[in-house]
Amino acid sequence: MTKINFESLIKKDRDERKQHHFSGTLLDYLEIVKENPKVAILAHQRMHELLTACGMEVINTEENPRLKRVYGNDTLKRYTFFKDFYGIDKSIMKIVRYFHSAAMKGEEARQVLYLVGPVGAGKSSLMEALKKSLELSLSIYVIQDCPMREEPLHLIPKHLRPEFQALLGIKIEGDLCPICRYRLKNEYNGEFERYPVTMSEFSIRSRKGIGVVPPVDPNNQDTSVLSGSVDISKMDLYAEDDPRVLSLNGAFNVGNRGIVEFIEVFKNDVEYLHTMITATQEKSIPSPGKGAMIYFDGIILAHSNEAEWNKFKSDHTNEAILDRIVKIEVPYCLELDEEVKIYQKLLKSSSFDAHIAPKTIEIASMFAILTRLAPSAKVDPLTKLKIYNGEEIVEKGATKKIDIFELREEAPREGMNGISTRFIMKALDNTLSESENNCINPISLLDTLIKATKELAIADDDKKRYLSFLQDTIKKEYNKILEKEVTRAFIFGYKEQAESLFNNYLDHAEAFINARKIKDSNTGEELEPDSRFLQSIEDQIGITTTAARGFRQDVTAYMFSVLRSGGVVDYRCYEPLKEAIEKKLTASVKELSRIVTKARVRDKEQDSKYDIMVQEMKHNGYCDHCCNVILKYAANNLWKD
Repeated sequence: MTKINFESLIKKDRDERKQHHFSGTLLDYLEIVKENPKVAILAHQRMHELLTACGMEVINTEENPRLKRVYGNDTLKRYTFFKDFYGIDKSIMKIVRYFHSAAMKGEEARQVLYLVGPVGAGKSSLMEALKKSLELSLSIYVIQDCPMREEPLHLIPKHLRPEFQALLGIKIEGDLCPICRYRLKNEYNGEFERYPVTMSEFSIRSRKGIGVVPPVDPNNQDTSVLSGSVDISKMDLYAEDDPRVLSLNGAFNVGNRGIVEFIEVFKNDVEYLHTMITATQEKSIPSPGKGAMIYFDGIILAHSNEAEWNKFKSDHTNEAILDRIVKIEVPYCLELDEEVKIYQKLLKSSSFDAHIAPKTIEIASMFAILTRLAPSAKVDPLTKLKIYNGEEIVEKGATKKIDIFELREEAPREGMNGISTRFIMKALDNTLSESENNCINPISLLDTLIKATKELAIADDDKKRYLSFLQDTIKKEYNKILEKEVTRAFIFGYKEQAESLFNNYLDHAEAFINARKIKDSNTGEELEPDSRFLQSIEDQIGITTTAARGFRQDVTAYMFSVLRSGGVVDYRCYEPLKEAIEKKLTASVKELSRIVTKARVRDKEQDSKYDIMVQEMKHNGYCDHCCNVILKYAANNLWKD
């Protein structure tokens, strides 16, 4: 093995950090700003550049049928910075839009960014991502030993600023804090150009540029947590209005030029939040004691659950704060495919190494989303789930047209309640922990979810509805999925038959549409198109005699379009026809697969068929244990005598 030289690794990092360190005076800093004005940007612009620096992809929904069904003609932007967040693209676009407007010094630059949503929807994770982006960003230039880590340009007197602004090509905003103003006058005799400037990084742990305000007990609220305090131990040494008695270590002080985060913001009394009013519109915060207001340049982030937001906004006396809030809803994910990605990401970050059978996470995700959907008179919950996932709803061989936007208008609060991702993750964790063969499957997970749901402290009606989803809706859907999986595994050896059926169907359908005869490949005899054969396949998906011509036209037109675009034509390329052919084959082999699956003692041929089926299922992601469990379940539940 290659020996790792830890000492050289540490030395290399230390040398690189020294190169990026700066220590000089304001004069030196002015030269740096002249060379690169971006070093003096404000907090919102810095954050916007961090979010967009990783890259962004504009999704053309016209080129993606699934996204077209979900989002219509809306422009969809996906930011690489948020690549680990799923199912909340709209919320993320609003967050980036807020920072873009604030970076341009629009009204949002003087507003609180407030995220509201149900528990476990991702609000805290979004906040953590924003804070960590600052930690990983480049260090900033600051006035040395300033408790506010101020922008050094604040040292330039007001009367000189217009001239300096013209020379540097930037606008200088803000004033010195009381402590730096005192030091400039008494230690540097007002010679601001000699004032030392250094660099400082952002750090959550060290409270550098990132201040966090947790909920405070209403009976013990102390605004010093926000804006610092007066150091009583120095009151005997200095006058009451002397800046040297100030201890500027509140959240707004440490969060200057960075972020101040309010966790569960409305759990605090409104009087405690009044600092927000001046910090947003006037960009200043109160000084402890009798000092003047202090300039503040920072991003104020806040989040809470919807119940607290509704309670807060219902009080008209809170209008001053409400007017300073940009509210962005972060609902639960309602797309099945995206919900699956959430659990896959969370499981990947855990240390569980058990095998997870196919469709296990999908079943868990299905339950989570069904609980979040509002009932509709237009569709049943499962159909609504599939529509929200961008799936085509095919009934009797035809695509059922259901307007997704009408469904959303019907339930504007959808996604703001239901089962949280944390509940599902706990169920997955428990199932993994209790797995005896280091493998979990949809059947064992459903049992865990049923037990966990019965223990939920929710209304009886909701609990009854959730259990109905698990014991009826999802179980029936899983049985359909499993039947397809088992029969497809069994049909694996019949692929040639599927292709043969497909080619015959195409030949006869094309001849039928064009009103011409078909030539027998063996005898050379010209024959009429076999309508009975065509109908025997179309019957599998409920195509009526009157609809048959239209279906055959659709199939042939689609196949020609695939050929023209250079695609490969096979029995799987047109979903309704693929389903019909598989059902036709399934009907002929289902009895055999039932016998083979259920048989305790198999003959040689049955044994061979069973082995082929097992190998194909293992190829599709099953292990020996879950394959055995699933096939036993199939034998007992799918093909009962």
